[in-house]
Amino acid sequence: MKFKNVLLAALPVLMLTFASCSDNNDEPQEEQITVLPYTVPATYDFSRNTTTSVAHDDQKTRILMLTEINGYITSGKDNPLTSTKLAQMYANTNAQFTTLSLVGIAPSINLKDKTATSIGCFNGGNTESTAVQGNFQSTFDVAVAASQTGATASAGVAGKNGTRLYGADGLEPGQVVAKGMMGAHFMDQVLNNFLNTVVLDAGDNRLNNANKVLVAGKNYTEMEHAWDQAYGYIYGAGLNASNKPYFWDSYIDQVSSQVTSFNVLKTNIKNAFIKGRAAITGNDYAVRDQQIAIIKENFSKIPAIRGVHYLQKGKADLANGITAFHGLSEGYGFIMSLRYTNNPATNQPYFTKAEVDVMLGKLSGGTVSQPGLWDVDHIGAKIDEISNQIATKFGFSVSDASQG
Repeated sequence: MKFKNVLLAALPVLMLTFASCSDNNDEPQEEQITVLPYTVPATYDFSRNTTTSVAHDDQKTRILMLTEINGYITSGKDNPLTSTKLAQMYANTNAQFTTLSLVGIAPSINLKDKTATSIGCFNGGNTESTAVQGNFQSTFDVAVAASQTGATASAGVAGKNGTRLYGADGLEPGQVVAKGMMGAHFMDQVLNNFLNTVVLDAGDNRLNNANKVLVAGKNYTEMEHAWDQAYGYIYGAGLNASNKPYFWDSYIDQVSSQVTSFNVLKTNIKNAFIKGRAAITGNDYAVRDQQIAIIKENFSKIPAIRGVHYLQKGKADLANGITAFHGLSEGYGFIMSLRYTNNPATNQPYFTKAEVDVMLGKLSGGTVSQPGLWDVDHIGAKIDEISNQIATKFGFSVSDASQG
């Protein structure tokens, strides 16, 4: 007979037990895997033989690496930065990190090698991957120039204004790096790599997971670990010294608190991660794949909503000159992230690289005398055009995204 799979509702997470089986010998070998009884816990807590089977240390490490890089760029308002240090932090060479847990981390664990290298979008690395990584290095160079010039930032002149660094086009390199890397590295790895069934089901992963064949010396299967790594890029670092979450975890909270229509996003994403992981322990790959679709759809909305939010915030501040550039820079970074979203209906990004490049070009174009964001006489219309384009694609209103 065929599987009689029991499907889990998206909300809420319930403490329920499921079972299913198959004895049809005519089906492919993978389709005869027995779905075992399994429990969906209230939190992301999974163990085997009383020991946790969850591991995402490398993802926590990379989150902390980006945190330190971001802090170093911010320090450029007081002290000149160096391109060499930023390049070496990005590639984790020559032991540049000072965060205690990062000291001594092997160079193989770094931000650069996983930037725009998902299996789903980049086949593990291609010419676009190289170009994206080079763009981040160029942004590091902008930050260095702004920290060293001694000039006050102005149209066409990189420099400082208050506590912030600005490129000649008015963009804050720190915001471009932080938000851009959240997309090109973290989101890409989550949606287009570790939650890609090509990765989850690679080789004999389905059968090995069903038979609970563990990775040598570890307490998890390959499939469990892939799922945990996706989870780790969002939630793996926990809370910072100020008791606040990092990067995507923080912005998921912020979006979910903006308006009622966005309230479910946080719960949808977290619950789908929990249900999908529970389904893996029970070999219930149909339910696992349903949760992947939920995560892709809901997580992809976060940079879209937050990008529109910051664009509109910047637009409201345009009359105040450079004050507007902080919000616009954040919006710019989140638009970069749209390249790495994933529409579960097509298994492709919601916006293509070409579409994202056009949007970014509208923000960073300007004129010779008023480059990029300095082109305040015309950028307002461009902001609305981009905002409406993004909101229409994802089915929310610009007004709702502007709240909070």
